[in-house]
Amino acid sequence: MSAERDAHTIVDTFDQALTSCSKLIEASDCSYSEQSINELVNLLNSISDSLISAPEQENEDSENVAIEILTRLHQHIALPSLKQEVIDALAFELPKAVARFACVSSRCLELAENVVDRFVERCSPRDMLSILCEALGSTTELFMVPGYFIPLLGGLIKVLVLIQRRHYEQVKTAVPVILNALETISSKSDDEDPEYEKLFHKAIGVANSIREVCLKLGAKDSEKLRALLSLYVLQIMVENSCESDILALVSVGMTSDILRCLPVVLELSGFLQHCELSYIGLITGFEVNLVLKLVPGDDCDDGMLCFSRVKLGAAIGVIWGYKTSEVAEAAKADLTVVIKKLQGNWTRRWEAIGMLKYIFSCANLPWELKKHAIRFLLCIMDGIVSHSYNDHGDLSMHVSTLYTSLQAIEMVIMYASDSELRRNAFSAFKKVLADIPTSIRFDVLRALIGNSDSSSMIGLLVDIVKEEMLLERTERNNSSPNAVLNSDVIRYASFWNPPVLELMEVLSALNLYRFILITESTGNSNHTGILCKDKLQKAYNEWLLPLRTLVTGTIAQNQRGDYDTSDMICALNPVELVLYRCIELVEEKLKHL
Repeated sequence: MSAERDAHTIVDTFDQALTSCSKLIEASDCSYSEQSINELVNLLNSISDSLISAPEQENEDSENVAIEILTRLHQHIALPSLKQEVIDALAFELPKAVARFACVSSRCLELAENVVDRFVERCSPRDMLSILCEALGSTTELFMVPGYFIPLLGGLIKVLVLIQRRHYEQVKTAVPVILNALETISSKSDDEDPEYEKLFHKAIGVANSIREVCLKLGAKDSEKLRALLSLYVLQIMVENSCESDILALVSVGMTSDILRCLPVVLELSGFLQHCELSYIGLITGFEVNLVLKLVPGDDCDDGMLCFSRVKLGAAIGVIWGYKTSEVAEAAKADLTVVIKKLQGNWTRRWEAIGMLKYIFSCANLPWELKKHAIRFLLCIMDGIVSHSYNDHGDLSMHVSTLYTSLQAIEMVIMYASDSELRRNAFSAFKKVLADIPTSIRFDVLRALIGNSDSSSMIGLLVDIVKEEMLLERTERNNSSPNAVLNSDVIRYASFWNPPVLELMEVLSALNLYRFILITESTGNSNHTGILCKDKLQKAYNEWLLPLRTLVTGTIAQNQRGDYDTSDMICALNPVELVLYRCIELVEEKLKHL
């Protein structure tokens, strides 16, 4: 009886405060009405705080109190006799307070949505847009759950289609707030919350409203608004595809329950055709860049920061279509045609590689998605029609992108737990390298080696250099002497040049040094300059002998120790063997100079 009496007391107190506040507003008593509204909001906030913090065994009582308060508030603002100035004054403060009650239960969430909808129906759309956006961006930690945001997003869905003027400006104000709210809630909330999926469907509802406004406007007037919708959809694609510790919905489906996430991805893909976005335009980044130009940001416009990952969203959208045929169908895309276009055009292919790097380098994306991105890349590279480049003048424009893309693939090679994915990623890495003309391939490899902090990756890269040198030597030996001498391209592109010796400072250097030394000696050549007396003497005095002292000293020290050093000695033995062979070869060469 005590709990029931307390509940009645709380509801009656609220009822009296609401009635008193409305009367003061109606009487145009500004000072008292403002104070009364503040008191009403504080009362509602204190009640919602206590209901959310109540022990689990009191959930039913908390829900009943919340239901009663929301019901009475809805009845009050729905009164035909209530003056507009009262509704407007209450609307400026109450939606945020009402949204807090939505966190109590699913039933309370429905009632909170009804209250917010009633305010939207009876107030100015432009005022409600500002009110709802402010509420979306100013919640507290206690209410950082999907239930709080759902009624507010539901209100925005209705508000956006009611706005009569300056549609682009109004939507551009709202979209960053929505995206930032989604990112915030996703980073704080538990993805097992039953309302989580509903939250993202509400976000898609906002996209539907923007599309509806676009359809009302003429093609010319809706161009910028459609571009804004494009960015919003691509960013939501990211929000739905990242791991649960950041942005949770689709990652859950990717790793456990695909049926849970597929409807959201399908809905998002359905917007692409309306936005005039194609898979070929997304995967090459061409259409994304066009859209970004149509939605310029001012010098002080922080709103554009919310679109910082739309290129990642574009790549994700295509990979989802590659993974699931239903998604491609929803986007009205033919992936067979897209892949053929990439295979047959090196510019588009390299642009696609540059877009895929956003997937490979994103730490929060699930490995399942990266696995399909690697397969997509292999599919492109395995079917290349030709490695001829008609316009060599444009190659330099793509070098930095190819370099960063290869670095992104390296992350998959190094950190994927799935051995098959690592193998496929390394295969894709080598195929991308092979697609780069020899004239710049060595420079790319040298930069990758110099900027890598992984000894294992450096070893793999040095082995690739060795393979390139073997291949080039074979091709040279199979060509006629005149063809080689007269070929400036071969000379310019050659790995057999002095810069290859710069790689001596990295792991696997001894093996590479021995390989070059033996090959140059056997072939009676000196393309790298390695056989010059000063080069041999420098390597011998400044590298090989000091390294021998270090290795032999380390082995001797470990052999004298009382602890198990077998692993250390086993690791150093191969180094010692190769080192002594290099010393022997250099000493032999120096004797004859």
